[in-house]
Amino acid sequence: MTRTALILVAAGKGLRAGGETPKQYRIISGRPLLSRTIENLQKSHSFSEIRVVVSKDDQWVDDILETLNLSGVTTVGGASRTKSVHSGLLSLDNLGIEHVYIHDAARPFVSSALLGQLSEALDTHQAAAPALQIADAVKTLDGTSVDRDTLRRIQTPQAFHYNAICKAFSDFAETEDFADDIAVAHKAGLTLKFTQGDPDNFKVTYPEDFVKASNMINDSYIATGSGFDVHQFDHDSDGPLWLCGVPIDCGYSLLGHSDADAGLHALTDAILGAACCGDIGDHFPPSDPQWKGAASDKFLVFAIEKLKENNGVLQHVDVTLICEKPKVKPNREAMRTRISELCELPLSRVSVKATTTEKLGFTGRGEGLAAQATATVKFNG
Repeated sequence: MTRTALILVAAGKGLRAGGETPKQYRIISGRPLLSRTIENLQKSHSFSEIRVVVSKDDQWVDDILETLNLSGVTTVGGASRTKSVHSGLLSLDNLGIEHVYIHDAARPFVSSALLGQLSEALDTHQAAAPALQIADAVKTLDGTSVDRDTLRRIQTPQAFHYNAICKAFSDFAETEDFADDIAVAHKAGLTLKFTQGDPDNFKVTYPEDFVKASNMINDSYIATGSGFDVHQFDHDSDGPLWLCGVPIDCGYSLLGHSDADAGLHALTDAILGAACCGDIGDHFPPSDPQWKGAASDKFLVFAIEKLKENNGVLQHVDVTLICEKPKVKPNREAMRTRISELCELPLSRVSVKATTTEKLGFTGRGEGLAAQATATVKFNG
């Protein structure tokens, strides 16, 4: 298998992006830009070695690399991009590297397809770079038209046979600065192939680019939590019986430390489960006297707040009540309305239904009731 290396150029100050922090360390959708670039590259290609070229006064990279389980992969760059890349190349000496990919740290959207085309190009050429055609008219600043068909927008990563590009940099990088690494290869007369670029593989350069990049990142996911609760009937109580936030006057109630609303308890557990925040007993233990007789809507509202703290947005809830009594249907719309209010959901996203166990078990014998619930949640990163 070909031994490949990745050099990430992260030594620049990124002044055009604005702000005091270099752009490669700015946060995009909750994570540093460099972290997203590295993770995406690792998903797209298997590299034998990685080098991150940083400035000598860098104070951010170690924390980022630690979160990615990378260590000992940094090297100090030079006064220009050309000298920084040369430093990265020299750090790979004597490691048996055959192909090297040199990439801008501020391009977080490189794809496996783009890397695959570069790899294929190195089968027949010493150097390769992704290129995009220019759709707009091109002119010089004095208004002279330029034939856009003879021009290309060049991206990174740019790929090379390691020994060939090392020699090219050794021959020219100490005395000249180049716009990119392909320019060094061209100066040295290496064979070059342009592969198809990717418009999404843009370089974050200006302040507005951070907005564009944030809009392109989709870290959201859908989770489903489930909950289940059981309570015994208390026939010594005159009621009311609380179920899904609604009082039902049926001459008895449910036994429990709080108001024993099995419907809201199951739903609370479903929401806490989707957020991986434990269960209702962790937050409202029955051994704590402050919750004696407490309205269960407090528990549900708490679960909703925990969800928000974890960047979760409730999408849909479904509660199933399992009982022979009381009759649920006459109260079902009131239950849906109350849950809708507590969960801040449209009524169309709240389901309450009932079933029996065909006279089997404790619910079939009329000793109590059970409730199960599911909650569908969208998490934004």
